[in-house]
Amino acid sequence: METNARIELAYPPDFGDVREAVRVRLRATFWWRLLRWTSWGGGVLAFLVAGLALVPPSPEPGTTALMVALGLVAVGCAESLPWVTAQSLFRLIRAQGDATAVVDEDGARWASRDTETTIRWALLPRYVETPRLFVLLTGKQSGTGFAYLPKHGLADPADADRLRAVLDRNISKA
Repeated sequence: METNARIELAYPPDFGDVREAVRVRLRATFWWRLLRWTSWGGGVLAFLVAGLALVPPSPEPGTTALMVALGLVAVGCAESLPWVTAQSLFRLIRAQGDATAVVDEDGARWASRDTETTIRWALLPRYVETPRLFVLLTGKQSGTGFAYLPKHGLADPADADRLRAVLDRNISKA
């Protein structure tokens, strides 16, 4: 077993990576699931009220239009939140240009044009693997912290196995 593994990644900013990392982070939080269920429940309730407002003997088209609009806003806001969050984050990331990351037994280090960040494994003790990313997550399910390592940033596709092995030795799969 290789205990002094050091994996290097180099990659340009990619909106797809950021969007996927944000989605993984949101899915791992309790508040996001609660928000989505609440917004969908509110939307369904608004559509039911809209339907009832059209029932004779006194149909109310104004109330129906208002309830349909409220239902669409409730569902639309919740469903667009991951994209809006990713877009906002991507603007910050893109402004820094290409990034490099080094992962080893101590943690991970990221560098870009104006920043260098080191994160020890204790801060990001969980990870999720997707077909294109390794997303590192904070320990709290209510937390917002995350980092991602895109597989396309690896020099060799076989490095994904080495990276997975380092992560498995130091943190747990979420």
